[in-house]
Amino acid sequence: MTTLRPARPSGMRFVWPLCDDAQTVRHGRAIIRRELAALSLGAELVDDAVLMVSELITNALLYGDGPYELALHIDTKEIMCVVVDGSPLLPRPSPPDPGAEHGRGLRIIARLSDGFYGCHPQRYVTCPGRVGKATWFALPRSGTQGNVVPLRAGI
Repeated sequence: MTTLRPARPSGMRFVWPLCDDAQTVRHGRAIIRRELAALSLGAELVDDAVLMVSELITNALLYGDGPYELALHIDTKEIMCVVVDGSPLLPRPSPPDPGAEHGRGLRIIARLSDGFYGCHPQRYVTCPGRVGKATWFALPRSGTQGNVVPLRAGI
C-alpha cells in the first residue's frame, strides 16, 4: 500500500460518523454516490468509488473496532475516500483463494484505484482526541463532466 499524501489546503473535506449496524455499508455507499454525483463526475468513476467505499466500510466493521467514520476529501485533482476505525491492526491483503467467500476487498481497491490506496494511524475528526487507523483510496478527477477516462475494466 502507498503512504498517505496530505490533503491540499484548497480542497473540501466532509466527514460522517458511521454506526455499527447492518445499514452502515448501504448508508456509506449512498453518501459517496450522492456527493460524487453532485460533482458531475462520470458514472464509472462514481460506481468505482462506491464499490471501494463499500469494501472499506465492510472491512472496518468486520475487522476493526468502533467508532467508525467516513471522510471525503475533494480537490481540483483528485478525490480521496477514508474510513477510520479504532483498531490499531493494519489490514493486509489475503492470499488469493478462488474458493474463499472473503478476502478480495483490498485487491479490488488496489485495482480500481490504480494502486493509490493505503492505511496508516490517524486521529478521528468526529471524536477529537482519539486515534485509530485510516484506510483510504484516491481517484483522479480528470475527465469530469462525463468525460472520465475509464479505470481498468474488470477485476
